[in-house]
Amino acid sequence: MNAQRAHAQGFLKADGTRIVDEKGQNFLIKGMGLGGWMLQEGYMFKLNKFGREYKIKEAINQLVGPDRTKEFYQLWLNNHTTKKDIDSLASWGFNTVRLPMHYRLYTLSVDEEPVKEKNTWLKEGFKLTDSLLSWCKAKHMYLILDLHATPGGQGNDLNISDRNPDKPSLWESEANQQKAVALWVKLAKRYKNEPNIAGYDIINEPNWGFLDSADFRGIKETKNEPLRNFMMIVTKAIRKVDRKHIIIIEGNGFGNNYRGIFPKWDDNMVMSFHKYGNFNNQGAIQYFLDEREKEQIPIWLGESGENSNTWFKEAIQLSEKNNIGWTWWQLKKIGINNPLEIKLTPSYQQLLDYWDGKAAKPQPDEAWDMLQSFALNTNIDSNIFHKDVIDAMFRQVKHPLQSRSFQQINIQKGTIIPAVNYDLGAQRIAYYDTDSASYQYTAGVHTVGNQGHIYRNDGVDIKKDRDEPYIFKMEDGEWLQYSVNASKDMEVEVIADLRILKNSILALTSSTNQQELAVNLNHEKDTWQWVSLGKFQFKKGENKLRVKVEKAGFDFKALKFD
Repeated sequence: MNAQRAHAQGFLKADGTRIVDEKGQNFLIKGMGLGGWMLQEGYMFKLNKFGREYKIKEAINQLVGPDRTKEFYQLWLNNHTTKKDIDSLASWGFNTVRLPMHYRLYTLSVDEEPVKEKNTWLKEGFKLTDSLLSWCKAKHMYLILDLHATPGGQGNDLNISDRNPDKPSLWESEANQQKAVALWVKLAKRYKNEPNIAGYDIINEPNWGFLDSADFRGIKETKNEPLRNFMMIVTKAIRKVDRKHIIIIEGNGFGNNYRGIFPKWDDNMVMSFHKYGNFNNQGAIQYFLDEREKEQIPIWLGESGENSNTWFKEAIQLSEKNNIGWTWWQLKKIGINNPLEIKLTPSYQQLLDYWDGKAAKPQPDEAWDMLQSFALNTNIDSNIFHKDVIDAMFRQVKHPLQSRSFQQINIQKGTIIPAVNYDLGAQRIAYYDTDSASYQYTAGVHTVGNQGHIYRNDGVDIKKDRDEPYIFKMEDGEWLQYSVNASKDMEVEVIADLRILKNSILALTSSTNQQELAVNLNHEKDTWQWVSLGKFQFKKGENKLRVKVEKAGFDFKALKFD
């Protein structure tokens, strides 16, 4: 068994301030959210122009027609998340999966129902959920059901719930609320005897000003009566058919505003909160810790992520130190800060360019080829695996002071190390960069990790030159470490592939033999060139080699041994 993962042990339940398994043992959720599968948010796929899924569907429909649009979404659902994704999550150390559900895969919208106040149930959503549950069970993992898009939509952030503002929201329609309750009852009846269902996350990130419509996100709301009442009604309805599963609640203001929500109304309940872009210190979570003790209710970091590896490691360390389980957002999208990256292919970029007004409209057959290719490209077999993200979330949390090699490097004549393949490890352990995490949601603080947004999710800034990644924006004092193996004691010339932008100084050091070389780099022309750093001594076995910026003014692509 993976040492990082605890197997599912029967039904989970709330026990005072802890989540425990059937044996009464503390269970720490280490989860991943499957964002983008059942519910598309535009930012995940460079479709910010549309944002909401129904807008994305409309744009696709205009290109290829309704039949192909339907076929595209079936292809999407069949490829985006598969058994291989869940197997991979288990092998990496995750013990739980959070499923963001779109109600439209389970039932018709209120205005589509042929008989008013009746519910038409659709097979697709239940079929997909059954399959996902079977994959989780095969790997002894838990599954959390999360109603991410409610009938009508639960907030003013339209993309999260695929909400159409021209129609009544969840809060403006009794029929929408009744449909949401009915869906939860349907799910509870179906899964009431399934111990691998961890719980029901009954409403994702409500964001609504009940008392003041100007409080657009519900962050300042003081009473939250409609939200409390709705969650109580859902809980009561579920409990008529299912007494076993945990009920997970979320506050207003994207899950974090619990003013007026308590006291709790069920003994098997968990309080979720979401955390993005703020500092990873005790003060950032103290409110939730206080509520945990006051209400004697477990708390769970139900959603977090969308940042650099430094931030990931710190947030998970903070959570686990306080016995708080966590679930990351999300497994895959276009971008580097997920375990899996969906490739931005030339054909899909062409489609994006059309939608952005930068290219001609493709013909229907051409557009269909582009769309099919993109749907297939969401499959894990076509994704880019970011082992640095997984390393930060698991190994670095457990062994924060240790690094390990990104690739196996044996010193011999002609060996080339790409600069971007520096060691896996934390800031100040495997590398040092002056800007290693993003705190964009904290007033007055504007930082970022990898400013090139490719290849790796650390603080090191990486971009490409003719499809070759290299390190840029290197600042005074920054360094990169490489673990290299020598078959015997040896002296080797080390050469660096550099683009010298101004007079600068590079230092090559080794903690293994306490050696250091400092090389003055003279600017002549802004082209890549191999520059000898001199002869360097290596001891038999593993050597820790560091490239340090003594004085900035160069880009760095590779090291070579000669």
